[in-house]
Amino acid sequence: QVQLVESGGGLVQPGGSLRLSCAATGSIFSIYGMGWYRQAPGKQRELVATITNGGSTNYADSVKGRFTISRDNAKNTVYLQMNSLKPEDTAVYFCNAEIRTAIYKGADDCWGQGTQVTVSS
Repeated sequence: QVQLVESGGGLVQPGGSLRLSCAATGSIFSIYGMGWYRQAPGKQRELVATITNGGSTNYADSVKGRFTISRDNAKNTVYLQMNSLKPEDTAVYFCNAEIRTAIYKGADDCWGQGTQVTVSS
């Protein structure tokens, strides 16, 4: 069974920084795309950033220039460096990954449990 374990959320003042981490554990054959999504109270879950297994990245317009997604394939881990944080970045952040658990299986869409990020003075 595969799990995505997130860490790094918390409370930060506007203009501050946080780094989120998400490690995939369990029986993993390969990992394809990985990404971060967020959901603010009363809003739908939205894409923040994605990264392919080759390192190509994609960002929501609202975070371009402030957030950086990266991954360590050897550690099955994806990171989200968040700088110049704004109150509107407050949300639960979810890790996502397309994970193949065996050569004879297709990839499953896996989600972490979410980590709270609060930007407030």
